Amino acid sequence: MDREALTQTNPRKEAGKPTEKLRHVIESQQFTVPMLMELFDRSRGMERLVARGGSLEYQNRIMATLFYTPSTRTRLSFEAAMHRLGGRVISTEHARAFSSEIEGEDVEDTIKIIGSYSDVIVIRHHEEGGAKRAAHASSVPVINAGDGEGGQHPTQALLDLYTIYRERPLDGLSVAIIGALDKGRTARSLAYLLAKFERVKIFFVSPPEQQMKQDILDYLNEHAVLYEMESDIDRVIGEVDVVYQTRIRPHPHLESASVHQFAIHSATLPKMKPDALILHPLPRTVELDRSVDQDPRALYFRQAMNGLFVRMALLTMLLEKD
Repeated sequence: MDREALTQTNPRKEAGKPTEKLRHVIESQQFTVPMLMELFDRSRGMERLVARGGSLEYQNRIMATLFYTPSTRTRLSFEAAMHRLGGRVISTEHARAFSSEIEGEDVEDTIKIIGSYSDVIVIRHHEEGGAKRAAHASSVPVINAGDGEGGQHPTQALLDLYTIYRERPLDGLSVAIIGALDKGRTARSLAYLLAKFERVKIFFVSPPEQQMKQDILDYLNEHAVLYEMESDIDRVIGEVDVVYQTRIRPHPHLESASVHQFAIHSATLPKMKPDALILHPLPRTVELDRSVDQDPRALYFRQAMNGLFVRMALLTMLLEKD
């Protein structure tokens, strides 16, 4: 598409004005249901925008991606999102190894400097709470692209929820979240988001040594969200609307044969509801067999594509002028 046509494609007109002003995206709890609906409406607009070739509306904006731990999908998704909006990107994927942190500079000082170079910062930090520290120090919006082991990954959860939203109502949903949940950033963030809707029930399916942490359970209790802790996938797989499979980490007390008890494979599929959704944040290992890919209920590659649209929408909300 030529420059004139791109310039006439305005992502803000596609999406409308936000109901609430976003300053940073740090944790799932900060989103209200109206904000989520606004985000999802904008994300639909971004799908149409990308189909028409993108926009040049943000050609004078710069996004910095600062990754202290490696990432492929999240970093490239954010960078593609900014390019599709017409913006520019400055980036490092090995900030922990090559930044001034080696010489003792803390993340607050780093963020203050990078904020003077850019209009928005996407950070993945190796410490839980690192993104929140960055946001407190930043003069520009900060987006948490994953912090620590057992922190949060809110934009992944937002795209997960958007994928479900495109298929069915969120109220009354039953979801099995399966895998190593104690340090699962995506699982934790998704649980926070699901708690915002009515009559939701969550099944946490995991080896006992890797079950969901108490802070999430306390939050669900506080918000009267039904949940069950389970170690047998077969006891829940047939009654849930969504199977959210995550990775299984090696564990000293978990034999390799036991890992397959928490995996989705061809023998699992007949036990599921005919209209169930199969999601996975990717990348996968042994917990999601490739034989599942051909099943029409498998949405994880579409889920990954939705990440582009949701992140584009988030950027427009953060960069929108008052």
